Amino acid sequence: MKPEPRTLPPSPNWYCARCSDAAPGGIFGFAARTSVFLVRVGPGAGASPGAPPFRVVGELVGHTERVSGFTFSHHPGQYNLCATSSDDGTVKIWDVETKAVVTEHALHQHTISALHWSPTVKDLIVSGDEKGVVFCYWLNRSDSQHLFTEPRAIFCLTCSPHHENLVAIGYKDGIVIIIDISKKGEVVHRLRGHDDEIHSIAWCPLSGEDCLSINQEENSEEPDIPNGKLIAETPITKGCYLATGSKDQTIRIWSCSRGRGVMVLKLPFLKRRSGGVDPTVKERLWLTLHWPKNQPTQLVSSCFGGELLLWDLTQSWRRKYTLFSTSAEGHNHSRIVFNLCPLKTEDGKQLLLSTSMDRDVKCWDMATLECCWTLPSLGGFAYSLAFSPVDVGSLAIGVGDGMIRVWNTLSIKNNYDVKNFWQGVKSKVTALCWHPNKEGCLAFGTDDGKVGLYDTCSNKPPQISSTYHKKTVYRLAWGPPVPPMSLGGEGDRPSLTLYSCGGEGIVLQHNPWKLSGEAFDINKLVRDTNSIRYKLPVHTEISWKGDGKVMALGNEDGSIEIFQVPNLKLLCTIQQHHKLVNAIVWHHEHGSRPELSCLLASGSNNAVIYVHNLKAVLESNPESPITITEPYRTLSGHTAKVTSLAWSPHHDGRLVSACYDGTAQVWDALREEPLFNFRGHRGRLLCVAWSPVDPECIYSGADDFCVYRWLTSMQDHSRPPQGKKCIELEKKRLSQFKPKLKKKKKPTLRLPIKQDSSIGNEDESVRENLAPVENGLSDQDGEEEAQEPELPPSPVVCGEPVSCTAVSLGLEKSKVTVSSKVASLKKEPPKEKPEALLKKRKARSMLPLSTSLDHRSKEELHRDCLVLATATHARELHEDVSADLEERFHLGLFTDRAALYRMMETEGKGHLESGHPELCHQLMLWKGDLKGALQAAAERGELTDSLVAVAPVAGYSVWLWAVEAFAKQLCFQDQYVKAASYLLSIHRVYEAVELLRSNHLYREAIAVAKARLRPEDPVLKDLYLSWGSILERDGHYAIAAKCYLGATSAYDAAKVLARKGDAASLRTAAELAAIAGESELAASLALRCAQELLLLKNWVGAQEALGLHESLQGQRLVFCLLELLCRHLEEKQPPEVRGPSSIYHQWAAGSEGTLVQRVTGVWRSAFSVDTPEQCRAALQKLQDVKYPSATSNTPFRQLLLHVCHDLTLAMLSQQAASWEEAVPALLQAVVRSYTSGNFTLMQEIYSAFLPGGCDHLRDKLGDLSPTMAAFKSLEAFFIYGQLYEVWWSLCGPGSESSIWVWSAESTVSDKQSKPGDSASAEDVEQPPGPGLRLSAESERLLSACKELFSERHASLQTSQRTVAEVQETLAEMIRQHQKSQLCKATANGPNRDEPSQQTEWAPSQPPSPTREERNAPVSLPELTRRLTEANERIAEFPESVKAWPFPDVLECCLVLLHIGSQCPGAVNPEMQQQAQKLLQKYGHTRAYRRHCQIRHT
Repeated sequence: MKPEPRTLPPSPNWYCARCSDAAPGGIFGFAARTSVFLVRVGPGAGASPGAPPFRVVGELVGHTERVSGFTFSHHPGQYNLCATSSDDGTVKIWDVETKAVVTEHALHQHTISALHWSPTVKDLIVSGDEKGVVFCYWLNRSDSQHLFTEPRAIFCLTCSPHHENLVAIGYKDGIVIIIDISKKGEVVHRLRGHDDEIHSIAWCPLSGEDCLSINQEENSEEPDIPNGKLIAETPITKGCYLATGSKDQTIRIWSCSRGRGVMVLKLPFLKRRSGGVDPTVKERLWLTLHWPKNQPTQLVSSCFGGELLLWDLTQSWRRKYTLFSTSAEGHNHSRIVFNLCPLKTEDGKQLLLSTSMDRDVKCWDMATLECCWTLPSLGGFAYSLAFSPVDVGSLAIGVGDGMIRVWNTLSIKNNYDVKNFWQGVKSKVTALCWHPNKEGCLAFGTDDGKVGLYDTCSNKPPQISSTYHKKTVYRLAWGPPVPPMSLGGEGDRPSLTLYSCGGEGIVLQHNPWKLSGEAFDINKLVRDTNSIRYKLPVHTEISWKGDGKVMALGNEDGSIEIFQVPNLKLLCTIQQHHKLVNAIVWHHEHGSRPELSCLLASGSNNAVIYVHNLKAVLESNPESPITITEPYRTLSGHTAKVTSLAWSPHHDGRLVSACYDGTAQVWDALREEPLFNFRGHRGRLLCVAWSPVDPECIYSGADDFCVYRWLTSMQDHSRPPQGKKCIELEKKRLSQFKPKLKKKKKPTLRLPIKQDSSIGNEDESVRENLAPVENGLSDQDGEEEAQEPELPPSPVVCGEPVSCTAVSLGLEKSKVTVSSKVASLKKEPPKEKPEALLKKRKARSMLPLSTSLDHRSKEELHRDCLVLATATHARELHEDVSADLEERFHLGLFTDRAALYRMMETEGKGHLESGHPELCHQLMLWKGDLKGALQAAAERGELTDSLVAVAPVAGYSVWLWAVEAFAKQLCFQDQYVKAASYLLSIHRVYEAVELLRSNHLYREAIAVAKARLRPEDPVLKDLYLSWGSILERDGHYAIAAKCYLGATSAYDAAKVLARKGDAASLRTAAELAAIAGESELAASLALRCAQELLLLKNWVGAQEALGLHESLQGQRLVFCLLELLCRHLEEKQPPEVRGPSSIYHQWAAGSEGTLVQRVTGVWRSAFSVDTPEQCRAALQKLQDVKYPSATSNTPFRQLLLHVCHDLTLAMLSQQAASWEEAVPALLQAVVRSYTSGNFTLMQEIYSAFLPGGCDHLRDKLGDLSPTMAAFKSLEAFFIYGQLYEVWWSLCGPGSESSIWVWSAESTVSDKQSKPGDSASAEDVEQPPGPGLRLSAESERLLSACKELFSERHASLQTSQRTVAEVQETLAEMIRQHQKSQLCKATANGPNRDEPSQQTEWAPSQPPSPTREERNAPVSLPELTRRLTEANERIAEFPESVKAWPFPDVLECCLVLLHIGSQCPGAVNPEMQQQAQKLLQKYGHTRAYRRHCQIRHT
């Protein structure tokens, strides 16, 4: 049986009590969307050596909706059986070996929420639904039993492992019951204590209640009378413990013999240890449990942030727990855990597997509580795949769950080495593209139009472009800059810019250095360059040729346009496709046939792939654009739209395509032949990528939430499916999850969409938007929806309950968006309305109670008239008349004012009770009580603009009070700007400013303060500084700089601008500091800017940056010398090994004269440095700059800069006739090259600056010069280099005839005698034939080597090596001592390791009869003595010897003796004796001991 392809599976379903389980022997399964994925764990997994022992081995496909439950049979002989429940209403029983359905039932009428296979009855499967119905299904006899004990929503259920008839059920409201299924679901116990959802139930693995020493009387929180039936009547009088985990943050241990709780464990609030989660996300708790079978006194539970806890149940008075994986932070879950299931592997290991909201499946070793391995998963469509061209094997995956995965596919220790990046994404990742040269630089695009850059090598948040696309970003590409970006300042022009193509049909050019700047639409350049007057087509795809000279644009109308840089001249238009172009790829340029690099493959919605050969067009460069209508090759076979293409980097003309027909196809494009067809996906393929290291390996992603790694040679099919096969594949795809939407909430909208983009989008939009959105987005809305009884908790309903976005699969370029704003609109009323609704609505009455009393019966109205007449004509009112008037308050309209006021008061109360306070306030205004109206409104928080507007009528003080009260009310309503405006109306300027500031409205606060306060007011400066600090903290450096400038703090403004660190920011900061008079800061920033540009080989920009400040004149000379030296070194390199072209000055192009002459000429002409005084002034400025010494790890660019600084000092000193300063500077440049190990650079320095040797410097200095010691060191290094040149010429002669010659007697031709470039080590060691002799120049150089044999320097270097060796030995002794102490502390002192510990720090050299004493362990006093003696010897040497470096004398002795052995007679015997004498005397250190022994033998 062929192996399964490596799978990056969908995420396990969320908010399910049991959707993962494991069978004894090593099979683990978890529910993901509509299927179950199977993972083989343990030795039988067949994992590669060194990798974690697990492998995804298959998938159970059959459900049409979300799988809500999964359980294995744990009975011997049927470990291959498992059961699943689904939202489609079915329970299926599977055989995992055949991956087929054995049987199924659809007994439930409501959504199934719980499932368990009985551990005691081999054919019993118990399931429960959200309405409280429980079904018991016996597999062997196909019988079932219906139980309905409680009308509550079931959350979980677990069958007892000790009694075959007992089932524990947990409900949403916190109730837990134990039922007896043999007695028609009779409730044995009703356990009350939890007050929220029951997430998990675990039975104690041991029967009886003797395993835990719990004093039930003391720990019981329940009454003594059990809640269920009498214990004497229950089948569990023997008792058993039961553990339940609830959303109320508690774990309760129950006694089944008593039916009450005996222990309560409160979850601790732990500090989150993992950083891979957005701190703004508020998660709900899910508390799942596992009671280990072999550890009945311990209990495993989840916690708030994804931690796992191991509780110790032996001590009831102490709530003791142990954290899983305390040693490794990155191995913990970062979000809540949903399921825990145990697994015992074939080799007897006890493992625990967990699924979490962080989309990881983790395996834990129960013996160590450490994480063994992690299986990552995907929570959305796999939209994009991209392999890094720099970090080979790093595969970036753009996923619809708002995260980017970077998969290290070459990892040996972990087949699923995946990193997640979610910060700043917050949307579906639809496009990815790695930078061609910069490691870890990944560009991404999202479905909301965002474009950003991620540094995958760091934990920094991404840089986001300030220019958004209006629709989904479908393609990203790196290419050379085109105008106007290429015409900008030298410091602002990157070598590569980022191009993005969006769904609105626009291609934008982003500056990766300044993503905060505006991105440019290339349409303007295309229109101007090609004088296009017509409407440009809608762009849907972009692709740059490998050499960066040609760009291809695909369009919505099916056309493809080819443009030439730098101005995007249109070369040709390909009119082949007639539908939207989805993919364009150029053939690679590193094949055996270079002409194939002009092949362009394209795919569109019409299912046919075309390949065009544009070689003739690119070579002819036509004046006017031509039109191509015939393809070079046609690849037919797909039956749906083609979404992605990729050329094989290992073959010529081999192409792979991804298609909506659910397959990936490999083609031989040159022969138009289909080769291999992959059909492993269950959805429409969206992306495909060819492995850069394995010719047979391909990765593909689809809308089934999977990424597959598959091999071409393992495929059974050679071409896409046709006919019936295509129909079967479509049925397989349609079996995916299609959630049902509520009919009441489904809006009926008519959307103007294109026909092409509407095909097949609806299903995708429904599935994708109901899928969870990953870290960085809030899950709160989804969790609230998951709690509704109409829609049970679902792993695919937790991200976007409002937005419904239809995204075209396969990066289809038309997109329809139904935003939350549109979806929330009310339904439109019917077109035909009744006439009554067409009438104008009548205004509400001010006196509704009085009006209603005037519409009573005729008798009551007559009575009103009599009462009114009595009141108006009576001289004095009787008590009965007054009572009638109070009862008939509406008559106040016709009597005196007091009665009218009473009527208005009654009417006002009626308005308040009916919810119309504004009418009550108007009545109070009518009776002149404006102040009372304002007070009443203020007390109720119902002041309005109109009330405050009339407040001045009641007086100035009332108006002030009303405005203040209204401002407070507006603050409670979060209308701070409006509240500040009202405060300004009463001249409370400071209060208004403080109000805006306290609510972080700094921009508005500054505007108010600037307009109303004096310019010198300290409040204004404080506002600027406060806002600037906040902006600086948030990374908005440019705006923060403006704030500091507003506060007259230019220094801080320049510093904050420089924090960005890029060349453009540094240059701006330097200019700002110069304008503000901060000379020192300006100079330092300008130098930093020049150094940043130096890394980019932008010499022109670097000189411009240095020109910003006069004090950097000396640095300009250094950079000039550096530019000329780099140009000089580059010209010596073969063209094929040269790096990317640099931006040189025109004066760097000349080649007349030596390098020194060219440098001095440019200094004179370009920088006006000619006279000795000018040289002395520049020298003084440069002498203050000190660079650290070089090491072997010093970057080459940095080394060059430091060397050129020293060379500039030397040249300036020479021109100023200061030879005492020139020699040390030149020596320093040589020593930097020597200590860094760059011999080539050292020789170039000598050939360029000392072509005739060092003799002329001796004449300039004189014998009594204080720098003669430095001169001798410089001369020694010169001879040292020449010595190696002679030695290497003997091993592999070069073209220089001055080093070696062939004798006239030799008959061997020159061509035959020269060794090849790749000579072996044996060839090098063999001495040359008798015909080879040294030239006179070489013999003269060898005679000069006596200057290298300085005994003082040999003694000094030996002492220094002795000190270094002793210090190294001491350090090793300390390490071994610490190691031994650690071993004793952990293993009680393993004596067997002591001998090895004693010899590990001893000198490690082969035994020698003459050096036996050196192999013995050295004691600490002996090492101390050696160190003291060596330091004393070093102190005796004069400072002139110690101050200046010198070549290694013993090394020179060995080289000279080797030359003498190769060319007998070429070396003076006296010199050979002197070299041997030095080796014998000073060659006892570890570095030279072996070489000296070889010489003696």
